[in-house]
Amino acid sequence: MKNTMSHNVTVYSTPTCPYCVLAKDYLKGKGVAFKDVNVASDHTAAREMVMKSGQMGVPVIDIDGNILVGFQPEAFDSLLDLK
Repeated sequence: MKNTMSHNVTVYSTPTCPYCVLAKDYLKGKGVAFKDVNVASDHTAAREMVMKSGQMGVPVIDIDGNILVGFQPEAFDSLLDLK
């Protein structure tokens, strides 16, 4: 398995979003370090998320500049070189 610490991962989420919880729990379970950004309370980050993704929905996951919208474990694994 590749060292997941070498990846830059940001999860844009809200506290009430069940898919955000799934995505963060999945990444934690794989040992992936990530920055968790609460876009419900950080309006600057919310604008940044929309600029990156073109979406207002969460979660938005930025893995090394690759933008994913929603809980996509197969895509996470692929971009993070996980199995």
